[in-house]
Amino acid sequence: MLALSRKKGESIVIGGEIEITVISVQGDQVKLGFIAPKTVTIHRKEIYDQIQTENRASTTTTIKRLSDLKQLTQRSKD
Repeated sequence: MLALSRKKGESIVIGGEIEITVISVQGDQVKLGFIAPKTVTIHRKEIYDQIQTENRASTTTTIKRLSDLKQLTQRSKD
């Protein structure tokens, strides 16, 4: 992990396309601003983790449904 110190109004640039600016600092809370191409999605970590969990769950459900469908088609052939 790279750790950087930035003050209010200062920025960092990632990959030449993404700019992150410190908007404000109040106590232990930091407000950040992001400038990025529309093709780049930006999520809070907890939201990103939730999306990944739901995506994995939907894949598992789809595999189970395919397995159930395969069993049904085999029964209809018998």
